Amino acid sequence: MWLGFLMGSFFTRNLDASGRRARGVLGTIVLIAGIIIAGDILWWLGLIFVVAGLFAIFEAVRGWCLLRACGIRTKL
Repeated sequence: MWLGFLMGSFFTRNLDASGRRARGVLGTIVLIAGIIIAGDILWWLGLIFVVAGLFAIFEAVRGWCLLRACGIRTKL
């Protein structure tokens, strides 16, 4: 029961509109770069970029930042 409470507060929204926009743009750029890298250069490096891009897009859609949830202050 207490773990659900802690995880619920961990995943509360902590981004405003500008932070969501920034993470969405960054995630899209990293995702596209990952697809290009995976197809042309190194598949494993491209996979890392694709996962990072998808995670940033998830953060933008959810309005939640992992770093902020861990207590680290970000500029956006």
